[in-house]
Amino acid sequence: MLQYILRRVMLLPLVIFGVTLLIFGMMQMLSPYQLLGLYVKSPEELRNQNLNALIEKYGLNDPIGKKYWNWLTNLAKGDLGYSESANMPVLDALKARFPATLELALFAVVPVVLGGIFLGAVSAVFHNRPLDSFIRIFAVVGWSLPDFVFGLFILMIFYGVLGWFPPGRLGPAAEMIVLSDGWRAFTGMNTIDAILNRNWTVFWDAVRHLIGPVLTLTYLWWAYILRITRSSMLDVMNKDYVRTALAKGVPDATVTRKHVLRNALIPVTTVAGIMVIGLLGGVVIVETVFNYKGLGLLAATAAQQLDYPMVLGTTMFYAFMLVVVNLLVDLAYAFIDPRVRLE
Repeated sequence: MLQYILRRVMLLPLVIFGVTLLIFGMMQMLSPYQLLGLYVKSPEELRNQNLNALIEKYGLNDPIGKKYWNWLTNLAKGDLGYSESANMPVLDALKARFPATLELALFAVVPVVLGGIFLGAVSAVFHNRPLDSFIRIFAVVGWSLPDFVFGLFILMIFYGVLGWFPPGRLGPAAEMIVLSDGWRAFTGMNTIDAILNRNWTVFWDAVRHLIGPVLTLTYLWWAYILRITRSSMLDVMNKDYVRTALAKGVPDATVTRKHVLRNALIPVTTVAGIMVIGLLGGVVIVETVFNYKGLGLLAATAAQQLDYPMVLGTTMFYAFMLVVVNLLVDLAYAFIDPRVRLE
């Protein structure tokens, strides 16, 4: 087990090095003038100095090896340049928006994963029965709907008609409390900070604003995890060891829980890992539809305004999240399936 974990951890620096090479290669398609935003500290520097002098200062005409080293050095220091769309350094903008995306991910991941696995297991157990058919139709409809269509439907019904779940992160009254001097921002996540500040007005307002995007993400991802769980469980249920356990008189519920479901979780873990990566990287469409100010909306705004430093910064952040979560998924395999840690 320890050797398996060490092998996976030792591969991490090599994978990150490959990611930096890939992103740096993409940067070479931009001109030195477009890349200046990755090195300057403020917009005044661009306005008050000659651009050609800045290009020479930051070595943007240097050989490619030296340029890569300079960029990698800045990256190691956390210097990702200045974002004009956010009016602040890229790293500061990522720090400011990440708590919102993390909060959305935390609220969405539990109902998505547990609900998807539960519905998939029920569908597999009642294979080809009416309940299975209903759940499969439910999944097909959810998987076929685009994010923005279902999100707009949620907004139209629950906000436009009923007035329950508004867009954004907070209402005006709650936002005034959060911006006041007496508010202590422990984590940047409104619900958790509201609990720590013992302010239930802000807490319930933050929850109301989270329900719309969480409902959208939950239904759309349920469909995917449900289908993977159902397919994997049906495959495991046809294995010889499952039929042997049933023939010995082991109760169906015990066989399903101990033998079928656990062995079917490997592909589900992979899908759940991909889902977590997407949530932590910022769900661009959902955050844009609900005007939820997280990393996804930040990246969309930067792309619309051709803010290259912010686009590259969010790309780098997403790539690192991808590497780290994939490592955690590999480690989860070892706990789910003992055969993995014996490879």
